[in-house]
Amino acid sequence: VALVTGANRGIGREVARQLAEQGYTVVVGSRDLAKGEATAVELGDAAVATQLDVRDEASVREAVSFVEREFGRLDVLVNNAGITDGWSGTAAEPDFEKVREILDTNLFGSWRLAKATLPLMRRIGYGRIVNVSSGMGQLSDMGGRSPGYRVSKTGLNALTRMLTAELEDENILVNSVCPGWVRTDMGGQNARRSVEEGADTPVWLATLPDGGPTGGFFRDRKPIPW
Repeated sequence: VALVTGANRGIGREVARQLAEQGYTVVVGSRDLAKGEATAVELGDAAVATQLDVRDEASVREAVSFVEREFGRLDVLVNNAGITDGWSGTAAEPDFEKVREILDTNLFGSWRLAKATLPLMRRIGYGRIVNVSSGMGQLSDMGGRSPGYRVSKTGLNALTRMLTAELEDENILVNSVCPGWVRTDMGGQNARRSVEEGADTPVWLATLPDGGPTGGFFRDRKPIPW
């Protein structure tokens, strides 16, 4: 059973589709339940939808309770839901309200889901957590502009490392992924990659065998610098 956040469109939808093709039961998490349900119908019998706003603690609790009631387990969490500030704003002249909104979604939203779903994974002694990050969060190649987005993805990478350290004795693998510049509503139509290409590495990480890599940052199934 896999829960994918922001799964009604873009990379999240394609991750859900590919996981369903591989035999997973996929829970489509979507802020707009109607859109999530429409996506689940399109994906077929292997998919169901649940309302999920990662910024809302009550919504997160209810979505995880839904998974527990319906399936009694969770094997995979793909933290895909995210927003951006485009190419606007600078660290020198920040819009702190926008920065807070982005952090609440991209970082704290993923953190909320990880905290809420870990008990289900620990119950079965198995888990895969995939944090959809970005090269814009790499400290090794940090630039200016888009401060909220950059900080949120750097923070998400830090969360990956912390969870990995705390779960090192359990069969729960946690990794970050940069899907690249993908043709989605966020990436725009001039992006170089298709959603199929963008979803490939997240799906690979979601389906890692026992003993697979953990605590890494990947693009095109290869490690990249933090």
